[in-house]
Amino acid sequence: MIAGIIELRKYLQELEAQKSIGLVPTMGALHRGHGSLVDRARQETDIVIVSIFVNPLQFAPTEDLQQYPRPLAKDSQFCRDLGVDVIFTPSVVEMGMDGDTSTENSETTLVIPPKAMMSGLCGKFRPGHFQGVTTIVTKLLNAVQPHIAYFGEKDAQQLAIIRRVVADLNIPVEIRGCATVREASGLALSSRNEYLSAAEKERASTIALCLDHAKIAFDKGERNCQVLREIVIEELKATVGIEIQYVELVHPQTLAPLAIITEAGLLAIACYIGSTRLIDNKLLGSPMV
Repeated sequence: MIAGIIELRKYLQELEAQKSIGLVPTMGALHRGHGSLVDRARQETDIVIVSIFVNPLQFAPTEDLQQYPRPLAKDSQFCRDLGVDVIFTPSVVEMGMDGDTSTENSETTLVIPPKAMMSGLCGKFRPGHFQGVTTIVTKLLNAVQPHIAYFGEKDAQQLAIIRRVVADLNIPVEIRGCATVREASGLALSSRNEYLSAAEKERASTIALCLDHAKIAFDKGERNCQVLREIVIEELKATVGIEIQYVELVHPQTLAPLAIITEAGLLAIACYIGSTRLIDNKLLGSPMV
């Protein structure tokens, strides 16, 4: 079934109390990466809900909200094929945003994560983005009230921030990170990959490769973050057609910059290939969450 908020709540009220609910929040344009989240939810919960909502709050004025793909019919069939129970498609009005949707002038209540967690990585280059993300994720969690919500580890900063917000606001849900799904070349799956030519995709495979090389150095005992970053930076710079936005090593939970890895570090990359912005990351050390 496809549902808005009223239909969803009626459906949930009719469920037996012992049924567990899994939520996979998305902005649509679904691919195998999203499918892996659905598969995980299908294995671990009784009722799987996929939300599809193109969140205007997380788009900067320089980013074209209107051009974001919205293949709802294709996405709906994708969900049905995977056994999704409910496709939750709230409208902008239902989500309380029928006025100015910039985070600076928004007329809706915003959820503001800790500034320190938004000051680096993607947050440095996308002001207002994570306020928009956490506001809508909070609204989705309140509407669905799932037992578990599933997010991809490729968006590591988003995942860490959502975990912090859920903990700080005492939202009764488990946030479960799921491993990044990759193409055969190692390139992390993303709807943005569709914008890449075959030659650009080949260049983009360097991103995962240089992360792997840094991981090899870490496994051999290297703990100096600048050295590990330089392994990545030098290899990216040597690849024609890749423009680095950042290469950072941070604490996986707090996102604070690290000089030396004592337990674990998150090595994160953002770069441009042509006009397409790609992100990826690699955890160095043992998982901490």
